[in-house]
Amino acid sequence: MPAEDYSAIHCRLDELLAERGMSLTELSRLVGVSLVNLSVLKNDRAKAIRFSTLTALCGVLNCTVGDLLTHEPGQG
Repeated sequence: MPAEDYSAIHCRLDELLAERGMSLTELSRLVGVSLVNLSVLKNDRAKAIRFSTLTALCGVLNCTVGDLLTHEPGQG
């Protein structure tokens, strides 16, 4: 992966969904964010995320931003 594509931010969406027994499709419906956009986020391909999306995700998943996003330097 080119250095400019690397981000030390990791999204734990797949782990949180598994812990809650929830599908990405169900989450998409509950937060009002497209399945494609959630998939991009889940697979660590997102370049940005809106605060409103973070708020909705954390509300539905009953988690904090720190539960959802982690900083993992040196993983690229």
